[in-house]
Amino acid sequence: MNEPRIVIVGFPSVQILDVTGPLEVFSTASRFLPIPRYATQLVSTHGGPVLSTSGLEFATVPIGDVVGGIDTLVVAGGSDMDAAAGDPRLVDSIRRLALLSRRVTSVCSGAFLLAAAGLLDGRRATTHWAECDTLGRAYPRVAVEPDAIYVQDGNVWTSAGVTAGIDLALALVADDHGRAAAATVARRLVVYLRRSGGQAQFSALLAAQSANDEPIRDVLAWVPDNLTADLSITAMATRAHLSERQFSRVFKSEVGITPAGHVEAVRLEAACSLLETTRLSVEEVARACGFGTPETMNRAFRRRLNTTPGDHRDHFGPA
Repeated sequence: MNEPRIVIVGFPSVQILDVTGPLEVFSTASRFLPIPRYATQLVSTHGGPVLSTSGLEFATVPIGDVVGGIDTLVVAGGSDMDAAAGDPRLVDSIRRLALLSRRVTSVCSGAFLLAAAGLLDGRRATTHWAECDTLGRAYPRVAVEPDAIYVQDGNVWTSAGVTAGIDLALALVADDHGRAAAATVARRLVVYLRRSGGQAQFSALLAAQSANDEPIRDVLAWVPDNLTADLSITAMATRAHLSERQFSRVFKSEVGITPAGHVEAVRLEAACSLLETTRLSVEEVARACGFGTPETMNRAFRRRLNTTPGDHRDHFGPA
């Protein structure tokens, strides 16, 4: 049986984990599973050494030299996607390689290159949480799913930020050889076969630090220490000395989400921390974080993280 060929596309300023994460999954599968080895190939527009954002260089061959059938095309992301997506030679080459590929995938902001090549038109897709709105605005024909770790739409797979490339590659191994095979690879790499939540790396507290408006910034700083207080729009607007309408408008402009959405995100973040680091009961965590009841907290976990407080503790809590 022929070795399935994996072609990974890089470019200057590529994120190294976008390349090495999937690469290590396919390498581990080849070494520890009784399957045909995955044959991996790293390519770039001009070939030669490519410098990643971390300063690590890796060797590539010219993308124009790639011919013949490709099992899986993997397009990595990086820090200068405007330049990458604006490189017609790179975009045209990705479009050409996609026609030769059984599967087309992207890691993190690599979705912008797939979108620039027209490969995501009319499809569901995801990317790094911080870039989902930008992807949706730049490419309105793409149905962006902002909380997904990875999305499969036909033969096109896209994944979220950085380490999600490992989740994606494990899913591809499972697609090829079954869940048990992928679980073997996950155990070797000491990672979860499939995370229970969505893009949990999103931090509401860190996102809030970018606010420039002083009254909004003061409210944002006050909220995490007062999760059991009245955090309604009325109460927060009063604290900011703004009308409810003005507060809602300025808050959404500064933070990127509604006041209610932010409050729920901060409460969820606090709840995750308590579930991970303490032995408080789920009911005690719900009260401490301002949810009131376990049922309310459970609904928030399911809606935003696609998991439950109990499952989150099972995965990440104290032994």
